[in-house]
Amino acid sequence: MPSDFIPAGKGAEAFSAGSLAAARLLPPLARLLRPLVSLLIRAGITFPVLSDLLRQLYVEVAAAELDIDGAGPSRRRAPAARNVSRLSLITGLHRKEIRRLRALQTPAGDVVPAVVTLHSQLIARWLGGADTADAAGRPLPLPRLAAGDATGGPPSFERLVRGVTTDLRPRSVLDEWLSQGIATLDDDDTVRLLETAYVPRPGQDAQLFYFARNLHDHLAAAAANVLARDAAPFLERSVHYDALSPDLAARLVAGGAAAAERLLLDINRLALALLEQGGEPPPGAPTARVNLGVYLFHEPEPAQPLPATPGAGP
Repeated sequence: MPSDFIPAGKGAEAFSAGSLAAARLLPPLARLLRPLVSLLIRAGITFPVLSDLLRQLYVEVAAAELDIDGAGPSRRRAPAARNVSRLSLITGLHRKEIRRLRALQTPAGDVVPAVVTLHSQLIARWLGGADTADAAGRPLPLPRLAAGDATGGPPSFERLVRGVTTDLRPRSVLDEWLSQGIATLDDDDTVRLLETAYVPRPGQDAQLFYFARNLHDHLAAAAANVLARDAAPFLERSVHYDALSPDLAARLVAGGAAAAERLLLDINRLALALLEQGGEPPPGAPTARVNLGVYLFHEPEPAQPLPATPGAGP
C-alpha cells in the first residue's frame, strides 16, 4: 500500500534535546545500526574492536560538545580534573578510562583520497560544461588531444584535465579511467565518458571515503532534525511504498534511479554556473560545503500469511 510523502519535521512530533528520552531512541537506533553491524561482521571487525572505537568517540564528541579543548569562543578554562569528571558523568566511563582514551588518537575518517578529488572534479566539469555535455546532461565525446593554443580552442580531454590539475599528465589520468571502465578510447582518438558519476570499485579507499562522508552527512542532518526545537533545519524526505509486486517494484526502482540522476546533473550544472559567476572565495574567507545526496533501496518483503477463509476448518 502507498505511504505518505512527509517533509522532515512536519506531520510528526518534534523533540528537543531535553525531551528526547533514551528509551524512545533505542528502538530506532537498533534498526539504524543493524546494516552497519552486518557490515562489521562480514568485514571481520569484532565487537571488542568496535567497543573501543565507540569509547574513544564518546569521549571525543562529549569533549567537543562541552568545548573542553577550547575550540569554541574563548572562556575561562576549567581545571583538568573537573573536565575529566564532567566527561565521566556524561559518557558513563570511569575517569581513569577517560584519561587513557584522551591520550589516544581517534582513527581519521575524513581524509580525502587524492583520486577522489581529481576524478569527481573532472567528471563534474565534463557533465556540467555547456560545450562538453548536451542539453540533457549527457557527456559529449572529446578528442584526446587539445587543438589550438594553450589558452583557447575547442574542448578536449587534455584541456579538461589541464583545467583541473597540472600535476598529472592527461594520458596517465586516461589510462586510469580506461582500466576502471570510466571511459573508452575510440580508434579515432576520441574519449567517451561511460560513467555519469564517479563510482569507485567496491572495497577501494575511494568507495570507503564516500561511504563515510555520505552516511555521516545524512545521519548528521537527521540527528539535527530530531534535536531541533522548532522547524527541522535540514531537508530529509523520502517516497516509500510497500506491498508491491516484484515487477512494479523494479519499474519504480528504474524510474527513481533515472529521476535521481537528472536531479544530480541539474544541481551539478547549477553549482558550476554559480562558481563561474561568483568565482572562488578569497584566501582566508569563511567557506561552507554542501552535500546533496540521494539513495534508493529495495528488498523483498517477508511472505505474509494468507487470510483465513471464512467458515474453513480442519
